[in-house]
Amino acid sequence: MTDDDDFSLFAREMKGVRRIRVDQAETGSRPVDRQNQTLARQRAVQAGTKIKMDGLSDQYVIDVGPEDFLLWGRDGVQDSQLRRLKAGQIAFEGSIDLHGMTVERARSELWAFLAEAVKLEVRCVRVTHGKANRLDGRKPMLKSHVNTWLRQHDRVLGFSSCQPKHGGTGALYVLLKRTMLEGRDESSF
Repeated sequence: MTDDDDFSLFAREMKGVRRIRVDQAETGSRPVDRQNQTLARQRAVQAGTKIKMDGLSDQYVIDVGPEDFLLWGRDGVQDSQLRRLKAGQIAFEGSIDLHGMTVERARSELWAFLAEAVKLEVRCVRVTHGKANRLDGRKPMLKSHVNTWLRQHDRVLGFSSCQPKHGGTGALYVLLKRTMLEGRDESSF
C-alpha cells in the first residue's frame, strides 16, 4: 500500500464529514430553569412532610395530664421487668429530647431514634417529652402523643415515667425488644 492509497482511502471515509466550529459539547439537555427547579424541590419537601410514620397513628390519642405517671407493658412482659424499669434500674443507653418540636417533627425524630436504637441492639432508652403545662387548660400534646405512639411501636416492650433525677413525669424510660445476638441471653437483662 502506498501513501497515495492511504490518502485516498482516508478522503473517501471522511466524505460528508464537517469540521466542528464550536469548542463546547452539545449534551442535548435544555438549560436549567432554576425557578421551576426550586418550586419542584419545595413541593417534594411539602409532600414528604405529610407522610405518616409506619404504625404511629394519631387516630386515637390517649390524653394524659402533665403530672400523670405513665407505666405500660406489652402482653408477656414480666412484671419484674416493669418494676425494674420504673425504679430506673435498667440503664438507658440513649436519649432524645422532643421539647419544643411540632407533633409531626417529634413523630419523625422519635421514629428515627427508635429505629437506630433497635439497629444498635439497645435495651433501654430515655425519651424526654416534657410536661407542657398549657395555658388553655388542655392536656400536654407531646406527652399524650408519645404515650400513644410508643404503645403502637412493635419493638417497644414497655415504658415508665422516669425517676426525678432523669426527668420525672416529663420523660420516659423505654424498654426495647432486641433480636437475640449470639451468646447473649435476653433473660439476664
